Amino acid sequence: MISLRSASLILLLVGMVTGLNAQEAQKTEGQKPMSAQQVLSAHYAGVYQMAIRYNDYGMAKNALYNLYVENPQNDSILYSLSALYLQSGQFASAAISAQDVLSMRPKHTGAMEIMAVSYERLGLKDKALEGYESLYLQTDDYQTLYKIAFLQYEMGRLKESKTNIDILLGKKEAEDLEVVFDVGNQQQKEYPIKVALLNLKGLIAQDEGDKSSAKKYFNEALVISPDFPFAKENLQNIDK
Repeated sequence: MISLRSASLILLLVGMVTGLNAQEAQKTEGQKPMSAQQVLSAHYAGVYQMAIRYNDYGMAKNALYNLYVENPQNDSILYSLSALYLQSGQFASAAISAQDVLSMRPKHTGAMEIMAVSYERLGLKDKALEGYESLYLQTDDYQTLYKIAFLQYEMGRLKESKTNIDILLGKKEAEDLEVVFDVGNQQQKEYPIKVALLNLKGLIAQDEGDKSSAKKYFNEALVISPDFPFAKENLQNIDK
């Protein structure tokens, strides 16, 4: 989703705060000295890069705070801070800072994603769903709609979830994409996204009292991935 380790990030940050890219900075070297603010910003950008290199997120956040104080109009720095909060598991701070980015740039899809993910991790499913829905309107992204369908199911909005699952199953991405599931013993495994969607459709049918359709969907999932543990478990438990 969000990369904090791009080799060019330091150049991007310096460019943000100085108004120069690396080549322009080299061209102007010896011709026009950078202002005190540009020098200070470049210093903190360098601190940020080193902190990220050594996984020192505390120092990286401190550098971004200083960069933003010097450049409060720069939403890109604030977005980098929000991404760092998300990366380090500070979900409340990530959500708040992402909201601040959106107050400056209402259609910033990266900030929309951070906010939605953060609310989801905080257990605020209604706010997370709103965030993902806003993101989907801007991006028409398949995996965002996938997330929406699962949240709608978890919130009991079964009709909406089922409608979105059918939309997802009708798209070509359903044949190509994979998702990662925890399969126990601290292990993860990739499965076709279609398997997850069919399993979810089975769960919805089961919740609606339609055991026959539920079994059908669980079996369809197992035809594609016979070792998918959730469909196997759901099928075994459906008559209990």
